[in-house]
Amino acid sequence: MFAVNSALTPNPRPGDSRPSKVRRRDVVENDEYAAFIRRILRAYGRRVATGDVEALRDMVALSSELDTAVGEAVKGLRSHGYSWAEIADRLGISRQAAHQRWGGDK
Repeated sequence: MFAVNSALTPNPRPGDSRPSKVRRRDVVENDEYAAFIRRILRAYGRRVATGDVEALRDMVALSSELDTAVGEAVKGLRSHGYSWAEIADRLGISRQAAHQRWGGDK
């Protein structure tokens, strides 16, 4: 028989003693990671500004990618038990606006 590290196992096995509720986990590097991404985007903007007109379309397409990523993040937060009110509070919008924008519990 083998041991399962329940902290690293996303789906419990039958008879697993882990609590059934998905636990939230605080990720401490998010601020630094977001700052890194902001620096990359600003650098990309400066590169395009130096005359790389062909890259302008690619840069604009990043906004669509960002919208998709935010939707995935919201979906993931909801699956981890965060309420629409908690998500909306972090975004500075109403619970109803967050629910409307990201489609509820789809």
